[in-house]
Order: sequence, then C-alpha cells, then structure tokens
Amino acid sequence: MTEKIESNEIIDRLPIHLRQFIKPQNYEEYTAINQAVWRYVMRKNVQYLSKVAHSSYLDGLKQTGISIDSIPNMYGMNRILKEIGWSAVAVDGFIPPSAFMEFQAYNVLVIASDIRQLEHIEYTPAPDIIHEGAGHAPIIANPEYAEYLRRFGEIGCKAISSEKDYEMYEAIRYLSIIKEAENTSKEDIRKAEEKVNYLQNNMDTPSEMAQIRNLHWWTVEYGLIGSLENPKIYGAGLLSSIGESAWCMTDKVKKLSYTIEASKQEFDITKPQPQLFVTPDFAHLSLVLEEFANTMALRTGGLEGLKKLINSKNLGTIELSTGIQISGDFYKVIEHNGNPVYFQTSGKTALSSREKELVGHSKNKYPNGFGSPTGKLKGINLAIEDMSPRDLRAYGIYEKEKIVFEFEGGVVVKGEIITGTRNLQGKIILISLKNCTVTYNDEVLFKPEWGNYELAVGKKVISAFSGPADPLSFDLITHTPSSTTIKSEKTPERLELESLYQSVRNIREGRNTKFSLQAAFDLLKKYYRKDWLLPVEIHELAIDRDPKFASEIKNYLDQLKKQRPEVAHLIDNGVELVESKLVTD
Repeated sequence: MTEKIESNEIIDRLPIHLRQFIKPQNYEEYTAINQAVWRYVMRKNVQYLSKVAHSSYLDGLKQTGISIDSIPNMYGMNRILKEIGWSAVAVDGFIPPSAFMEFQAYNVLVIASDIRQLEHIEYTPAPDIIHEGAGHAPIIANPEYAEYLRRFGEIGCKAISSEKDYEMYEAIRYLSIIKEAENTSKEDIRKAEEKVNYLQNNMDTPSEMAQIRNLHWWTVEYGLIGSLENPKIYGAGLLSSIGESAWCMTDKVKKLSYTIEASKQEFDITKPQPQLFVTPDFAHLSLVLEEFANTMALRTGGLEGLKKLINSKNLGTIELSTGIQISGDFYKVIEHNGNPVYFQTSGKTALSSREKELVGHSKNKYPNGFGSPTGKLKGINLAIEDMSPRDLRAYGIYEKEKIVFEFEGGVVVKGEIITGTRNLQGKIILISLKNCTVTYNDEVLFKPEWGNYELAVGKKVISAFSGPADPLSFDLITHTPSSTTIKSEKTPERLELESLYQSVRNIREGRNTKFSLQAAFDLLKKYYRKDWLLPVEIHELAIDRDPKFASEIKNYLDQLKKQRPEVAHLIDNGVELVESKLVTD
C-alpha cells in the first residue's frame, strides 16, 4: 500500500513549485534491518553526544518526539514540530540547493526518507532520515537557531547560481546514490568521484550559491559551537555520524573561528572534514549571514548583479529603484561608466511589483523578451520616478504627447505616450508608448512594428536575484532528476535475514515472533556469518534472560571481530552500550 502525503497548515503554504519535490514516506517500506540501524546509531549517538553535543540537541530530541528505538514517522513528528512552528516533508535524496533553502524559508524541514545501509552505518554521503530526522530536527527546537535556519533559507534561495552549479549538484547527487547503493562497482564509483573532482577543480569563480552553500555546510551541517578549546556539536552531519562525531573532537581536525571567510572554504562530501568552524553562539551565525547577504546581488544590484544573472543562464529577477521587478532570462546589458544603462531578457518575461505580477504584464505579453533603459535623462537632474505630476507635465511626459527620452547612458527612446502605471506610493513605474523606436548609438533595440513599448522606470538596479519575483508567473514544475535513489534488492536470502531481525525486534517489544532468540542465532551462524548487528541485538536480549546463552554470543562476536576487523569497533560499541546500561541499571 502506498502512503499518501499528509499535509498541514505549514505545508499548505508551500508554493506549488516546491511541492513537486515532496514524496510519501511509505513507512511500511522500512525493514527490521533499517530499524536496527536506526536504533544502533541513535543509542550510540545519545550515549556519546550527551557529552559533546550542544544542550539543545538532547532537549530537542525530547521536544520533537524522536524515538531512539524506532525510525520516526514523519506525520507523527509533524504534530509535534507544529508546536514550534515547523513542519517536515519527505524527499528523494538530494534536491537542488535553492529548493532546499526555500523550504527552510517556509519553516519546512526537508527529510530524505531513505535510510543508510548497514554497511554504511557510520557515515553515508547520501542524505538519509538519520541525518535529517535525528540531526536537523532536534536542533530547530532552539528558537535562536530555528530563526537562523529560516532566515538562511530566505536569503539562500535568492543566491544566483552559475551555469556549472547545477551540473555539480547532479554529479554529487549521482555519486551519493551509487556510493550508498548495494553492489555498485568500484569502477563506477571511481568514475563518479573523478567527475565530481573535475567539476570542483573547474568551477571558475565561485557563484553566490556556491559560497552560501559553503556557509550552510560549515554551520547547519558541520558546525561546532562554543570555544575553540572546548567546542560542542550542533551540525546535523556530525550529530548523525557516529564516526565523525568522535573524529571531529580530536586534535586531528583543525578548529577555526567562524567568520565570513568560511564562504570560501570548499568541502568534500565523500570524506571526513579536515577542518571545522566554531561559532561562539547561535546569534553569531545570523551576524555572519547578514554580512554575507550584504555582498549578494540581492542587496547590491547594479551592473555586477545583472552580469551574474546573465552568466547564470537561469531565470532571475532584477528590481529597479521604483520597485518594478523584471523576471526572465537575462542575456544582455549595455554599460556606461560602470553602470547598466540598458538590459534585455530573452524568452518569456513577466513584470511584478512587491513579488506580485502586475495585471496585464504576464509572460504572455512578453513571450520574446523585454528590454528597457535605466538611469536619468540627459540634462535633467530630476529622475522620472521623482517627478511630481506637475513636473511630468512640464517635461512633456504626458498622455498622447510625442516624446524623446535621451538617457545619460546614450539610449534614446522616441514615441508617443499612451499611459503610465504607478505603484502604491504614487511613483510612476511604467510608461507605455506606441510608434516607438529605441536606439543605442547605431544599434536599434526596438522597432515600431514590434508593437507597443513598455519603458520600465528606474534610475538604478537595486537588486538582482535568482528565480522569479512572483513564482506564479512561470511554470516551475520542471524538476526531473537525472538519477533516483536505488533500493536494496529483495533476494530470498535478504528477506530471510530481515525476518530474523524482525523476530528479534518482536521479542524486544513483547510481540509474537516467528523465531526464538536461539533459533534466530542458529540460523544466523549457519547462513549469515558476515552480519554483525543482529548478534549484537540478540546478545542485548540474552544478557538479561540467559547469561550462558549471552556468553556464547559474546564468544561468537569475539571470533567475528577477528574475521571482520573493519567492524570490530562497531561490535565493541554495541556490546559497550549493553554493558553500560547494566551498570547504570
């Protein structure tokens, strides 16, 4: 049975272009092995993280209702998250960074609902429910951090990407999927890693999105908090990795004070991080975020902002000083003395004000693009937008008047005024003209036979950002990932092993079971001699019920450590969890 996507008031607020990424959690697809992986990681994490994690983590586990023994049902989690003003949705692995951040802006936590394989229990490059649910969710119970996360999403989704950013996203997504999947050949992984490495070394100047993604990585994912000498963990990547949460506390990992310089520090998702950044408190995170936002085209606009949009080759928006917003694919800018004096989009373009499309100025009106001059008129100190109705009349900027606008940058607009459009503050933001010609030196930018001309009024480009001003202006339901997560193959052997895990889980929970502990252990020894987690679970139950049987299992585990030294520390950790519980009991 396929589970439906349950909604709530917070999810209902999401724009339709974000909903395309949401999928059902399908809780019944989690196997008993998946549940055992969750339980092992969570028990180990809570034991260890109680000493090294920020106090908000353990408090948040209780507040968000995340169970140590069972993978959280997202819809049950949502009923509790609602109390702190957040919600969660399930997605399939990595989604584009801009979408991920926009979800955060709506107070929605994105959770990759798959769970790592037993073979990758310590760390997986793929996002999974341990990382998202047990890493991100508890910390957002801290109000200061939750506001940072929301604000980060609000600013981050406006960051302008480069043309190569999406290619890098797809390469990382593919690598994370095949590294987590069973039976992927070493050659396929090598090729995927080579592609990621090649792209990382040939990204040119880092885009705004690349830089803010770095800030996200070094805070939300891999952040430390406190002093350099005695930091605590708050980053979800560390909170959800039983290997790296211990590794990061050693002197082998360099600790740096968190500043805006972290935006220049690249990362490798496939390896433990050689350095981490430490913020003194959560409030400092917001200070650095605002400092970075002040460098973004979102706030600086101008010629550089327009050039960023042109280089991105993606849908973007500029806002002029009157508040009019032009959304489309920008491909041309004419500059004069370091300022943009004319811009041009190609293809469907829409005009908006205050993030709402202007009536009659949808993409249907501008299917082939939109261009307009910016700046002041030559020889007139008063900009058009600052003119009163009397000033406009005095300069002949009036209905049915034939006019010649000669801009300081050299763009000339000749035509007959039809009408003007004003914003709520009374500023004129658009002038419609007929029989219009627009030129720049000898270049003709608009001809009368192309129809009426709309002149966007504004002396400056004050903002440039990724995406449309009004999401409803464009069809944004276009996401088709090049790869999807790979599920475990359901072989007869795998199904039988899952039934053994389920029997042990049933015994722990006091339910009817297919196999007794002894029978499960006998079958395990006979057919699944490489599996280490199930004997650890059986040992945990036997130690209270049958000490002699528990001793037999312990001997078996000691032999298994010799045969599989790569998992010896995991076996020891599992046994230690049981023994430490006995001591505390």
